[in-house]
Amino acid sequence: MKYYIIAGEASGDLHGSNLMKALFQEDAKADIRFWGGDLMQNAGGTLVKHYRELAFMGFAEVVSNLKTILTNIKICKADIEQFQPDVIIFIDYPGFNMRIAKWAKQKGIKTHYYISPQIWAWKENRIKAIKRDFDKLYVILPFEKDFYEKKHHFPVEFVGHPLIDAIHNRATTDALSFRTENNLDDKPIIAILPGSRKQEIAVMLSLMLSVVNDFPNYQFVIAGAPSQDYSFYEPFLKGKNIKFISNKTYDLLSNATAALVTSGTATLETALFKVPEVVCYKGSWISYQIAKRIITLKYISLVNLIMDEEVVTELIQDDCNPNRIKAELTKILDQKHRTSLLAKYDQLEQKLGGVGASHKTAKLIAEGVS
Repeated sequence: MKYYIIAGEASGDLHGSNLMKALFQEDAKADIRFWGGDLMQNAGGTLVKHYRELAFMGFAEVVSNLKTILTNIKICKADIEQFQPDVIIFIDYPGFNMRIAKWAKQKGIKTHYYISPQIWAWKENRIKAIKRDFDKLYVILPFEKDFYEKKHHFPVEFVGHPLIDAIHNRATTDALSFRTENNLDDKPIIAILPGSRKQEIAVMLSLMLSVVNDFPNYQFVIAGAPSQDYSFYEPFLKGKNIKFISNKTYDLLSNATAALVTSGTATLETALFKVPEVVCYKGSWISYQIAKRIITLKYISLVNLIMDEEVVTELIQDDCNPNRIKAELTKILDQKHRTSLLAKYDQLEQKLGGVGASHKTAKLIAEGVS
């Protein structure tokens, strides 16, 4: 069968790659064409457009790049018509994917959504479009099944979280080799995960690295995003305790003592690696003003949302400043606090279920299309 997959961000590329591997196992004749990144390209199939050309963050940034977004939508529709897939698999990225899904459904193409949009956070009225435009929905957070089925009477499949698969299946590097290969010394590592988009990296790195001199006994290691070149990070690498590693975030987390993390999927990844973290987020003034009037959630990190309590500290907007970052980082380096936090992480993992999300989803998709 012919599968068309659309992933517009780094996290979608990761989960899309594991889904593709599972699809190739489920369907020996699978022909996959996709929008994604390097990981999906390594899995096989044909790359149409890389996600680095698609990722824009915040309300203001989306508006300023609207012409590019509309052009990409036009290109995508034309490519789908030429490929004539049996099914389109949408991975997160709702602003783009839901536009394509509406068009595809009208064309009679089967539409499956893997990693559903977070309409429980904002834009809940999108449920009307989801019910209208998608044949199948696969959710990865335990509370989402009740949200869709009990509140909105729309049946979905809870498949578990694919991050557990990604972490479980990764190739490991021993600690000594990791430090040697990446020119790191023997000081404990504080991982810096500033996001994957230029706009957020530029803001968050300056804030996160402002506390480096307050922790001379640690080395701060920036996790470079695969979508960004080294030259973009170079201006930030001027402190003696600042190091940089590109495209090795999981290796970094497996060797880290603590982490400063920008909100998003990385907050959950860090927790699953059992690394104490402080969640930091600061956006443009206009984007924040709009967001706080629309989003009514108690938390911004997936860790706290899933646990429904403040497990990890969230420093948002004005609270995200050098003094608060220093204080909260000091706290998670304290052994008593760390022990309590790690116990909560164990509970979190139990809630998410075990390995197998990618294969379960691939099997359901293949069976639903055949």
